[in-house]
This record gives sequence, structure tokens and C-alpha cells, in this order.
Amino acid sequence: MKKHMKKLPRISTAASILLLTSTSPVILANDHDEIPFSVANVFFELNNTDGDLGIHALIDGEPWKKLIIADTMDRKMLNIRLTGRLKQQGLTELFFESAEPTFDELLPEEFFSRFPEGEYEVEGVTLEGVEMDSMSIVTHLMPAPPNISVSGNPVPDDCDEDPGPAVTDPYTVSWDPVSMSHPELGRKNEPIDVVKYELVVEREEPDPLKFSIDLPPGVTSVQLPSGLANPGEEFKVEVLVREESGNQTATESCFQIAD
Repeated sequence: MKKHMKKLPRISTAASILLLTSTSPVILANDHDEIPFSVANVFFELNNTDGDLGIHALIDGEPWKKLIIADTMDRKMLNIRLTGRLKQQGLTELFFESAEPTFDELLPEEFFSRFPEGEYEVEGVTLEGVEMDSMSIVTHLMPAPPNISVSGNPVPDDCDEDPGPAVTDPYTVSWDPVSMSHPELGRKNEPIDVVKYELVVEREEPDPLKFSIDLPPGVTSVQLPSGLANPGEEFKVEVLVREESGNQTATESCFQIAD
């Protein structure tokens, strides 16, 4: 573990010593007693349709009272210390996503300069005082956006200008397999390993309806439930591509039900 956490006192034996107090027990641990998080993933998400990037993280493990994420230069970028009743209870899982300004406000080059590639350290302290330490490898490999079609019809890039194809049952959403990184930002046109796709189909009117499914990398087509909607209704469709580092690219479009 790096310098962020205050080291616990060294003890004269290799074993941990349990100190009984009038409140909760405290465990003093030596350097070999650090434990990893079960999940410690720092990654990026690109909305290719809207043109924005954000940094996300998913942390999970033993109940903790303190959490730090440090970048490649050992600089703290997140520092959480629980207090009061929540400190007594502890946290286990934490997910966050940053603000996602459009490229007009923050160019992709500036975003990636702000969050360089390399090892990001995730550190914590459990309720019993045991230190936690894991590494997350952050890369600038962003999956290329998939080309989506619905029932064989290409969908538009901008649904504000085009309402999308009118399709009839059966409704099948498909896309080209993604095997390369984004052609225009990050580390361009490099091979990637896709670990999953996620498909989301939803409508807002007349009643909200949402269909979502995670798919293995070999599946790039889904037939939606029969009788999904009524003629004239409009749907949003999104395909999200996730590569092995956790980085993911989302592409959004739309279609409508034929009269």
C-alpha cells in the first residue's frame, strides 16, 4: 500500500492482536494483513451519440469506514471517510459516475489527459481497522460504436432529425460485432476484447416500458417480445459495448412501430 493510509502500529508477533475495549473490538494488523477488495474497477464510459465521456468506478468488498482512490501519480482523486452512525455500520459497495460534459465543453484529448492510463490504487480500512488494497488498470481503449439495425433497417444517427425506420413484428435488433477500439478518440483502431454487450429498448409514451438484456460477446442480435407495442409508438434503442478493462461505449438511436 502506498503512503495514503496511516500505517497501523507494528506488533512484536506475526499474529494480529485483538484489543478488547468498552466499545467495538479493534484489530491491529501488520503489513501482511492487507486484504483486497472483491471488486475494484475504475473505467470510462463514452456516449458516442451525445458526444461525452465520464469516469466511473465500482468498488465492493468487506465493510469499510475509509476509502481512497489514487491516480497513476499517487495523487488522491477520491477520499471518503465515514462518520457517526454510518461509520459504525460501514459501507460495502460503492458505484459512482462523474459528470459528463459534452465535447464542446471538454475535448476527449483533455479528458484523457486529466485521467491518464496506468494503475489506479484503491485503498480502504475495514471496520476492524484492517487495511484494504487493490489496483485497477485504466486504459484509453474505448470500443468502437456498433452499427445498429432494427428488422434489417439501419437506424439514424440523429433521432431529432429522423424518427427512425417503421418496423413490423417480429422486431429484431442487431449490430455488427465490435473488435476494434474507437476510430477517432483514445487509443485509435487497436484490437480489443469485448466481454459483453447490453441492449436497452424503451419507450416513454403512452406508458413507460423498458426491455434490457446483457449478452455475451458472441451474440449480436435479439428478437424482442412479440406484441411489444401498438402502431405509431416510438422506441429508443441503445447498444452498449464493454471491453475487458471495463471501458464501455454506448450508441443510441430510435425506431417506430409501423401502422
